[in-house]
Amino acid sequence: MKSLFLLAGSVVMVWLFPHLWYTRTDKTQIVQWLTEQTQAPGWSYAAVEIDKSAERTLVADRLVNGEFSREDRGLQVVRVFGARRSKENPKEIGLFVHTPDRCWVQAGWNLNSVDSDYIEVVLHGRRIGFERRLFSVQGKSELVYFAGLVGGQTLPYRLDHNYSVSRRVLKAKADDRINKANRWNDSVLWSRVIESFLARRPLLGPKQFLRISTPVADGDLAAADRRLQELLPFWLKPEDVISPRDSKE
Repeated sequence: MKSLFLLAGSVVMVWLFPHLWYTRTDKTQIVQWLTEQTQAPGWSYAAVEIDKSAERTLVADRLVNGEFSREDRGLQVVRVFGARRSKENPKEIGLFVHTPDRCWVQAGWNLNSVDSDYIEVVLHGRRIGFERRLFSVQGKSELVYFAGLVGGQTLPYRLDHNYSVSRRVLKAKADDRINKANRWNDSVLWSRVIESFLARRPLLGPKQFLRISTPVADGDLAAADRRLQELLPFWLKPEDVISPRDSKE
């Protein structure tokens, strides 16, 4: 009987521990989501239809996909994508699982080396970390920034959990690209899980994923960076601030 009570107590503790350990918010940060806009001075915006299979995979409450364009010494284009999910369903694929490191590589793009693969951008007085990537395919290059929010707050860990796997797969020229075996054996993925644990910030919860990209002309990365950082504060506007609280809901 004693062993039965110990077993039952262990099961209860395993179930309760994540609720007791992880907090929903960081008390030192504001809670504020970002809303995608369609107007920016000097730019035209056009919505782009999202592939139905991608839409089903993401299972987001809100999806935004479009292009800003302008004529400035030739046609300039900036592509934007936003997905937001208000609740986490363990039966659905995570909103941060399919980052460009994984999806673009699986779609046939090459992932090229850059001097800095992570930058911080001050957006409306708030410092937000963006993964920075350079992809290429069939003679075309695209500079990509992507970031995420959990519970309306910036992350204490990076969204580079697919990065090293993709680099290894491309180097090996593997036909299967990215699969479960090489993902679960990746040290970077597990380091991000550990960072989440130590920061007491969950990987699960309400999320927002943001991606912005632009073609790179004549290898001029600096011009592409300027274009993205110029448009970011017009594309993303902050919603009302919510007071941080450790909600267990």
